[in-house]
Amino acid sequence: MRCIERDERLKASERRKPLFLLLLLLLLCSIDSKSLIIDQVPLSSPPDSPPGRWGWPPRMRSSSSPRSWPRVRAFPPRCLDESLKPTFQKIHQGYPTETLVRFLKAREWSIPSAYKMLMDCLNWRIQNHIDEILTKPIIPADLYRGIRDSQLVGLSGYTKDGHPVFAIGVGLSTYDKASVSYYVQSHIQMNEYRDRVILPASTKKYGRHVATCVKVLDMTGLKLSALCQIKLLTIISTIDDLNYPEKTETYYIVNAPCIFSACWKVVKPLLQERTRRKVQILQGCGRDELLKIMDYESLPHFCRREGSGSSGHSSSGSDNCFSFDHHFHQQLYSYIKQQALGRELAAPLKQGPFHIDVPEPDPKGVKIVKTAIESQLHKTGDRNGLSRSLSGLNINVA
Repeated sequence: MRCIERDERLKASERRKPLFLLLLLLLLCSIDSKSLIIDQVPLSSPPDSPPGRWGWPPRMRSSSSPRSWPRVRAFPPRCLDESLKPTFQKIHQGYPTETLVRFLKAREWSIPSAYKMLMDCLNWRIQNHIDEILTKPIIPADLYRGIRDSQLVGLSGYTKDGHPVFAIGVGLSTYDKASVSYYVQSHIQMNEYRDRVILPASTKKYGRHVATCVKVLDMTGLKLSALCQIKLLTIISTIDDLNYPEKTETYYIVNAPCIFSACWKVVKPLLQERTRRKVQILQGCGRDELLKIMDYESLPHFCRREGSGSSGHSSSGSDNCFSFDHHFHQQLYSYIKQQALGRELAAPLKQGPFHIDVPEPDPKGVKIVKTAIESQLHKTGDRNGLSRSLSGLNINVA
């Protein structure tokens, strides 16, 4: 009887495997939406950029030291229009050269592509008043608490070399307590608070420029139903990819289902080397590995002991960095309310989301994902199973 039950579980696992592959690849594309490689050709390669003219020499591509930055002097943003300079200052926070390098890395060192990306980013910020978003609190507070209970993300501490550690409850985030606009607003506010407050403070404390963070992704409770949130996840990943490039040093994936590792072996060859280096899948809650780069106090609550999970209610508010009662979210919310006080004198605060225009995601993206998985699984002899599993799947990213 036990053998029969075990065989049934194995068969069920194999039936779920193709859909978990799709879910895993979509999650990894949210880490770097330009990460897919089809037939070994990076999708992000500029179509009209002769490598000898615009591309950086190979010896400079892997280096981020000041010696490799003379080419940045040719980067057109040094002659920015006056109307764009204030928002550019919000981005670079006193480190313009390092910021230009981030955009160059995000576009494979193509100066024309990086220039266009930066100009689009600056115009997006101006058109959507991103510089003022930290003066727009989400009110009432109970609404913000609901967002925190359903969009599980928070700052748990810092690595030993000063990088902020952001924890993300991928598996248990439901995004069902507010409209999409509120979740997008909250996400951008956290990005801006990170770049304007947290990273500059860490730079000052450690005596060197700290421009990136570390993210720990908790997969506890991950289900295929997460695909239902693909529209919101696509919006958030599009915003990050186009306007906050190269802000994450490493992604640590913890508490992953058993099937996750098997799927990773299939997905990994589809990613660019730059993305593969950023992603590390740790065993269990990842505590021992993470303690090599951070102190125990900085560990996310779901990494402090095996089987702790990432439930927003499994730890007290002071320990659970997802909770609105955690000191990080209290500081963030108080900061935004303080920044709003001056503006409130001129105009009372209004309830309602802060509307932000988001570039439409490429409708070809889902087709590329399916094609990539089918191509890779064909090599492993499992293509038919994937085709049957995906035939009835409708993913809406519009």
